[in-house]
Amino acid sequence: MAAKPVGALVLGHGAGGGIEAPDLIAATEAAVSEGFAVALVEQPYRVAGRRSPASAKQLDAAWTAVIEWLQQGDLAGLPLVTGGRSLGARVACRTVDATGPVGVLCLAFPLEPPRRVGKPRKSRLEELEAVNVPVLVVQGESDRFGMPPPGPGREVVRVRGDHALRADPDAVAAAVRDWLPTTVGAAAGTARR
Repeated sequence: MAAKPVGALVLGHGAGGGIEAPDLIAATEAAVSEGFAVALVEQPYRVAGRRSPASAKQLDAAWTAVIEWLQQGDLAGLPLVTGGRSLGARVACRTVDATGPVGVLCLAFPLEPPRRVGKPRKSRLEELEAVNVPVLVVQGESDRFGMPPPGPGREVVRVRGDHALRADPDAVAAAVRDWLPTTVGAAAGTARR
């Protein structure tokens, strides 16, 4: 953690992996280089050794509890950015009202779940659209889960690679490094008015 952090970034992992994912590491290193304190959060189902995620309600409740705990400790008083990769990004989007971040970082947002035989493909765009703070989506150009569109308050950066975001960690880090300070700076400017 930086001696005097300018903000805090809290990231969650995807459904099939943990906090050691290359894009989470790249985002962490970028945030630290910009003076942010970073917390990587492992969901309880992973801590318990299970592979399958809990229900959305349980994931969101666990995430909210961890954020509250962090904000009472080392991250107290810091502007907060939440996010994660894939499932972790969805959790961060769904819990914005409960956790109060100034921005949300989505790495490999799974816009369209895999198609099930005999059922139409559904979009999860509404989870992004419901976020009322700035959002950065860093998405692999060939992500099998689709490419979210940019929107009001939502920037989408395409990088080389697929859903794993392993092909170009430097591009992931650069996108995060460019966006984080402006998001926290904009929030600080708004708070002063």
